Amino acid sequence: MTTQTWLTQEAADRLRSELELLESTGRAEIIKKIETARSEGDLKENGGYHAAREEQGKMEARIRQLKHMLEHAHIGAPPAGESGSVGAGMVVTVDIGGEEMRFLLGSREISSGDLNVYSENSPLGAAVLGKKIGETVSYLAPNKREISVAILEAEYYA
Repeated sequence: MTTQTWLTQEAADRLRSELELLESTGRAEIIKKIETARSEGDLKENGGYHAAREEQGKMEARIRQLKHMLEHAHIGAPPAGESGSVGAGMVVTVDIGGEEMRFLLGSREISSGDLNVYSENSPLGAAVLGKKIGETVSYLAPNKREISVAILEAEYYA
């Protein structure tokens, strides 16, 4: 099952720029590092070569991640949801155990870093997704404890 990510136009443009940079300059630089390290001799004991190959693997994984995200993203206004319910692209305020918490429901790629971000597939995100403001829901935390969450507010991220 492919999950569709919601992205603002700004976030999508930023990710496309990152992808373009990695596919051009990033690949060229890593190839140069590998060739330089390879010319230093024995590859079995060549730390620079192995580090460059590991860096290449991480970069290629990021390229695949960006391509997948951009291919499957909903770009622009958040998907229309039922009025008064929590949806992707919303800043949600909840009460968890008497503590108020605000977070963005969606992809971390959307946020400019001012909010914690929870995916719609995370335990908390899945629990509140589609629920009405004023509802109390619960979810199973990774430590197997059931946590009760009261949904106080939900507004689209600007």
